[in-house]
Amino acid sequence: MLANAQAAFDRVEQVAAPPLPEASACVQTQAAMLSVALPAEESELHYRKGFCELAVGAMTHSQSTFADAAAELDRSGASMLAWLARRAGSLPEQANWNQPDSCPKSCEPLIPVAKLWKGWVALKGGDAYTAAVQFDALPNSGWPDYVSGLLAFRGGRYAESTARYRKAVDVWTRMQQEKDPPLGILLSPPMDVPQLLTELGGAQIVAGDPKGAVATLDRALEASPKGRAYFLRARAKELTGQAEAALADYNLASRAAFADANDLASGEAHLYRGILLYRRKDYQRAEEEFSSALNFEINPTLRPDASAWRHLSAVASGSCGTSREFLERSLASVSPYFPKDEARSLAAGCPAGPAL
Repeated sequence: MLANAQAAFDRVEQVAAPPLPEASACVQTQAAMLSVALPAEESELHYRKGFCELAVGAMTHSQSTFADAAAELDRSGASMLAWLARRAGSLPEQANWNQPDSCPKSCEPLIPVAKLWKGWVALKGGDAYTAAVQFDALPNSGWPDYVSGLLAFRGGRYAESTARYRKAVDVWTRMQQEKDPPLGILLSPPMDVPQLLTELGGAQIVAGDPKGAVATLDRALEASPKGRAYFLRARAKELTGQAEAALADYNLASRAAFADANDLASGEAHLYRGILLYRRKDYQRAEEEFSSALNFEINPTLRPDASAWRHLSAVASGSCGTSREFLERSLASVSPYFPKDEARSLAAGCPAGPAL
């Protein structure tokens, strides 16, 4: 029985992409051996069973299998793999893994995957620099290029950001098209290619390639129709002179954001609807929408734009004085997608003085 259990484990541990039948058989074989094992044999058998359950969970996306894997790996003392099982299975963490624990040779290739997850957690928490350090564990995973593109964008290096995002898109697309992806890829953080395409399209806009951005955002929307991708495509179409098509996309952006919102309360959706109304020269209603955007829950990165759009609508409707001052102050914190030149031109034609 010991020999059978070892052989079943070897058929999973010694290949990069173990077949599901082999992994499932491994779990059953280790469980049978555990029922008659001596105390000194139990830790190793728990490790093998947990490792094989981790492989099964990676292929079936079963939360219960990931939970079983984490429990078995905890019993064996393999804290890193147990943490990885909970992360990959979207399960609550019981403890944070900080350093590689000692593990058999089969565990070592998955240490960089666990570091990818640590980077992913840092990135979701807004710490891109810590994420970049963790992502260096797997330089060919696409994640270093993704975070480099993000940091380049934040630094105003838009051409560099575009190049980095493109490389990440290529890597992730190739990985997702693999027929039999290795276990390490299956256990890695989710690769959201439509979101990455959306960020690439946004970088292309401010890098001076709105036409290329439209093509990129077409791909993003074909895979996942999200409000932000519609909004960015609308902005790109504006810059290429497609005014009516841009209006249609602003409308779709608002609808998509409302569809994704809880209880139809979406500051993002009100922002996009406000831009649509502004472009239709319905400035009073646009200002109301921008006020609603600020009153509802909205991503903090969108709040400066919503505020600037509100002041721009007020100025466009003839309310100078204070509104003009607020608009000019707000331009320092807006995103690169806000039409700064248009706002400055409008403000220059608005006489200073008491608000009307």
